[in-house]
Amino acid sequence: METLGLGLHFEDLPVGRQFRTIGRTVTEADIVAFCSTTGMTEVLFTNLEFLRNESDIKGRLAPGALAYTFAEGLLVHSTMQHTGYAFLEMDFKVHNPVFAGDTIHVECEVLEARRSASRPGRGLVRTRNRIVKHDGTLAITYTPLRMIKCRDATAK
Repeated sequence: METLGLGLHFEDLPVGRQFRTIGRTVTEADIVAFCSTTGMTEVLFTNLEFLRNESDIKGRLAPGALAYTFAEGLLVHSTMQHTGYAFLEMDFKVHNPVFAGDTIHVECEVLEARRSASRPGRGLVRTRNRIVKHDGTLAITYTPLRMIKCRDATAK
């Protein structure tokens, strides 16, 4: 019987492939839960009076780390279940803030795909991930390098 929801294999990720995830709206509750769970109690995220009266940024701001982890969640569910083995490194840049009420999605492009020299049956895939808000504003870009399972685990 076929199992649905499995991730993409190395062979499914050639250089140049592009795809987009579904969206996810960031809520006030998400921000509160994330800040409480992580201990990110910076006033930008936890003090509405500071945001109103002292901050250059107006609105209920979400940590960049929250937007990034939501993006990773969107990608894991759609591309890496049972096939993503390791997150190895990344470059990361915040371009614009994400606020409560923003809906984000991830636009992904494969930049590099090569077989692992040290791990047979595994490939290394680097993508450019763009976290984009519902209005088209670019929020964050990051370029993770991941180890991905090959369809033929014995392939060299």
